[in-house]
Amino acid sequence: MIKTVSIESFKSLEKVQIELGNLNVFVGANGAGKSNLLEAIGVLSAAADGKVTDQALLQRGVRPGVPKLYKSAFPSTTSRQSSHIYFSGSSDEAHYDVSLNNPMTDPSPAWKFKTELFEEGKTKLTSRGPNSRGNLNTENGLAALKAVELDESSAALALIRGLQNYVIYSPTTPVLRGVAPETQPRQPLGLSGGRLPEAVHELLLSQRSENDHAKKVCNEALALISWAKSYGSAQAASLPLSPAASSSPRVIKFVDKYMKEGRNVLSGYDASEGALLILFLAVLAAHPKSPSFFAVDNADHGLNPGLATSLMKHFANWVTSSQDQRQILMTSHNPAILDGLPLQDDRVRLFTVDRDNKGKTIIKRVAVDQKLLDMSTKGWTLSRLWMNKYIGGMPNV
Repeated sequence: MIKTVSIESFKSLEKVQIELGNLNVFVGANGAGKSNLLEAIGVLSAAADGKVTDQALLQRGVRPGVPKLYKSAFPSTTSRQSSHIYFSGSSDEAHYDVSLNNPMTDPSPAWKFKTELFEEGKTKLTSRGPNSRGNLNTENGLAALKAVELDESSAALALIRGLQNYVIYSPTTPVLRGVAPETQPRQPLGLSGGRLPEAVHELLLSQRSENDHAKKVCNEALALISWAKSYGSAQAASLPLSPAASSSPRVIKFVDKYMKEGRNVLSGYDASEGALLILFLAVLAAHPKSPSFFAVDNADHGLNPGLATSLMKHFANWVTSSQDQRQILMTSHNPAILDGLPLQDDRVRLFTVDRDNKGKTIIKRVAVDQKLLDMSTKGWTLSRLWMNKYIGGMPNV
């Protein structure tokens, strides 16, 4: 498990440190810096994998950017060199720290590693500094090379692999429906939601092989789609679907519980986008090939407030009851999402994201303290507290 992530001098994040649980939800105004945080961790992921290039960032769902846009442009208030961007990730037993640089006037395709430190406990596994001796290729990370030598039981290997596997999902309705191609394909799901029919089929198969967690997730996902008798996937040609409506040979299939038999089969093209997002999150929570560490940007995609609360309640349970120890970051603008979060469980954490009076991103965890509990007994839900600006993360407009 990745316990702490720190970022300095990346976009609006001048100096930020967060302590993560299993499910971490970030709420805030548009432009407050939520996506900047997700992308900063994406850059850290590429560094942990040994190469920071546009291609490496795109594969993780990070928008490539030139150094002038990546590096914070605030007046310097720290002793760090403003020309560098600093990242670190830690677990209970291991730590990875890196700083990157790329000239703003004549940037190169790959960012250079200026400093790097990879430790397990008090043991330094590898490191480099500005004055390191030897013929070091500064465009390649040392930690990724060292990781291949580590034992499978190593805490340092678990940390670096977790960071390396990180991606940002941004599901879009056309791709979920199967009417638009996936531009960033991967297993089990593309970053825009591509491959959803295949992934749902694989998840349904896994529940039949004595996978109790997958069975639970599949059943609860169906219950959340109130109008559906069943779901799965099928060849597009076998469904009542125009050939012009699908870009993939396999599509999501629903059987409607209310429609007449023989005319009650729907494709993902005809179903609600909320139903597709339910299946999307179910796959990420229970598919054997889902990454151990990932983000979902704008998790409130097309959801009714009631469904948003219920889905988030179930999703939190799917994540915390899994033996796979997945860690997930989510951003949202839907207040109803908050009411589904069991914040009494320390593995589920809510953060508000704001800009201070100098434009810098400030991220604060919403603590379940006595004041919050007292307001809860008086009928104040988390969504109401957020909307009324009691916990932060709400714009002054």
